[in-house]
Formats: sequence, C-alpha cells, structure tokens
Amino acid sequence: MIRFRVKFASRALVACLIWVFAPRFVAAEVTVERSEHGAIVKIDGQLFAEYLTHVGHQPAVWPIIGPTGKPMTRQFPMGPLLPDEKDDHLHHVSLWFAHGNVNGLDFWTDRAKAAAHKDNQIAHREFVTVDPSDGQAKIVTRNDWISEGQKICEDERTLFFGGNSQTRWIDFSIKVKASEGDVTLGETKEGTFGVRVSGPLTVDAKQGAAIVSSRGQHDAEAWGMFADWVDDYGPVDGETIGIALFNHPSNFRNPTRWHARTYGLLAANPFGDSEFPKDAVAPKQDAVTIAKGDELALRYRVLLHRGDAEAAGIAEAYKAFAAPTTAK
Repeated sequence: MIRFRVKFASRALVACLIWVFAPRFVAAEVTVERSEHGAIVKIDGQLFAEYLTHVGHQPAVWPIIGPTGKPMTRQFPMGPLLPDEKDDHLHHVSLWFAHGNVNGLDFWTDRAKAAAHKDNQIAHREFVTVDPSDGQAKIVTRNDWISEGQKICEDERTLFFGGNSQTRWIDFSIKVKASEGDVTLGETKEGTFGVRVSGPLTVDAKQGAAIVSSRGQHDAEAWGMFADWVDDYGPVDGETIGIALFNHPSNFRNPTRWHARTYGLLAANPFGDSEFPKDAVAPKQDAVTIAKGDELALRYRVLLHRGDAEAAGIAEAYKAFAAPTTAK
C-alpha cells in the first residue's frame, strides 16, 4: 500500500467530442430538469438519462438511452427484468461509482451478499447544479459515504450529458474528499466506476456482442488488464450499437485496469492489482490513502455510439477526449 497526499485542481469539463468526423454530426438540443427522483436529461425532447439520487445504497444514472433509441444499460434492478438480462449483482445499477474497500468497509456490494457491507450508504446530500452548460446538461451533486450512521468521507460529482446524431456521451468526474480523517481505498477488484450493459450487449448472451480494449484485447482477455478504454458493442434489433468507457490520462495510475466481464460489467478500477491477472504495462495499482483534508480526483467518459468500435472511431474519440483543454 502506498500513502500520499493528493489534491487536484478543479477543472471544468467541456465538450471535446468534435473530432475529425465532426462535419457528419448534427447537434442536438440537450435539456435537464429536476425530477421526483433526481434530474432528467432529454435530447431533442426525448429521454436520454435520469440521475437518481437513491438506488439501493447509492446514486446512479438510469435509464440511459443510446443514439438509436435503445436502452444501453441493464434495466434490472430498477425496472423489470428484460429478455437476455440476468438478475444477479443487485449493486450493478446501470452507471455508478463506489468501492469495495473504504477503510475496510464495503460500499460496492449489495448488503444481502456481504457481511462486511453492514449499513454502508453513499447518501445524496444535495444538488449543487442542475443546468444547461455549453450545449450540454450539467449536474453537480455532493454525497456522504456513511457506515452505520458514521460519516467516513464525502464526494462531489460533476456530470455532463451531450449528444449529436451519431453519439451520446456522459462525462463523469468525481472528487473523493477525506473530510473526516484519512481515507484508504483498499486493494480489491470490487470497484470502482462501473456500467452494467444491457442484455443483448453482453458477450455471454451469444448474440454477437464483443468487448475490445485500446490494446486490442477481446472479451474475457480484457478482464483486469490495463487500457485507455474499453468498448462493448453488438447487434440490437438489427443495428450495431455500443457503449465505451474512457479513462482520462490525467487520472493517477493511468492507464487504469478494467474490471470488464463478459456477463456485462465494465468498470475502471486502479485499486485491484492482487485480484487481477498479471499485466506489466503500468505501475502497481494497489491501495491508496488520501490524507485528511485532501481529495482524489478521477475523470471518465461514457460514449454511446452506433456501429462497432472501428466504425464509431472509438480510438479517435478517445484522443479527442484526452487532448488538453483550457480550464475554466
């Protein structure tokens, strides 16, 4: 385990998805408004996504509708179980951020299956911002990580939602703050920024879906390996669509490891070395301690696209996301 003090400068996320194929894209109108359960984002008046303040023991984004109008993430357990979906892993709630070892406490796994979970909650405290921003929808929240009534730490999440005629994206940044004392994010594969894809997009459904990483690793080969990005794509109702996750190069321990499973989980996790396969591409990624008063910042993009990874230009899209931008 390493121990260090880390504090990242605040940086506004901006739309940087306009890469060399930009002339083919048609801009969309993106709106956001508060809802009974959180905040709803629409594209051209149609539902894109909803930020939910409470799902199980944490906030999540569900549903998430892709550029062809199809759900991109699993409906269960928030909605009814659909064909090709499995009712496993109740804590895989569409799109979320959590970790399985925070000062020894499990904030990842559902409490029914983990004695160590106890009464661990990532509790929504407040919305800071729910507004349009530079042609996107912006949502900023603050959340408290609580175990049996005791606050362990807190976070601030900034999400940008955008889209055009070919793609939609969710930019997700988070600052985990050691507000109460030192916070150790322990070494475990159970984390950290995750997406559970829809049933037809799982490799295990055997309908033609595939996982590929920036290193060219496919399906089960991508599990636990280092990569800049992973993409899960496949045919849904006669159209190939996909969902890619990007790890920003400004994140510490870049490139990250990917807890990518053929049953439908894609998760960026820079804390799971001992439980992942050996991979010599990047430095060891074990536990890390955030000193009291400091914070750890992480930044990701979820890109929802038409076509497979090559047709969608995922490598080029990642380069655009990774390119330096001017902080505002």
